[in-house]
Amino acid sequence: MTGTPGRAVVDNEIRVCSAHVRSPLDLPSSIGTLAELSASVLGWTGSVLPPLKLLGRHVVPVADLVPDAHAERLCLGSEPVLDRAEIATWVWPEMDGRVPPPAARVSGVLAPARHWRSALTDAVPFARFTNTAIVVPRSVTLAPDFMETCLIRARQFGVGVLSADGETVQVELAGRCFDDAPPVEHTAVSRWINEVVYQQLLSLDVPAPSRS
Repeated sequence: MTGTPGRAVVDNEIRVCSAHVRSPLDLPSSIGTLAELSASVLGWTGSVLPPLKLLGRHVVPVADLVPDAHAERLCLGSEPVLDRAEIATWVWPEMDGRVPPPAARVSGVLAPARHWRSALTDAVPFARFTNTAIVVPRSVTLAPDFMETCLIRARQFGVGVLSADGETVQVELAGRCFDDAPPVEHTAVSRWINEVVYQQLLSLDVPAPSRS
């Protein structure tokens, strides 16, 4: 996937945006810097990828390569697949053992936005299979509907809530932690997102972590 720096690139319902564009929160930090700070506060491991538009939502994934799966795919010449129609067949029972393994581990998905409603709309679809968190301006936390509605809805979906003020990010609500939960069975959607993230990791030349 290629394009002119600073401009969006669209490919099969994926929009990749510059990580250095002005934060949508009207803060001095770029989206990339804000995402780095948020991932660090949350303790998410992996590389903070450029902002993406996935499933019509603006998000920032945090992920790394799965060493064994990545090595297997390199040996087989199995590049990332972005065709959703093809990936939809990967979860069929008869395809078990015949499709490439997921080569990316998504440790979390961030959704920064000016208002918590927009942020939750972006984050919730991903909360079924990975850690998620929204990032809103600190001023938003002072509104009456933040305590009365935002935190209740975020807790319902297991989405974490962070507030940002300048270069400072703090946790307002801890989200569901998938590291402490059983592995989630892959769906056609989660496999497609995994392939998108895998492609992004390869395009950034992110090294695979050492095998433990």
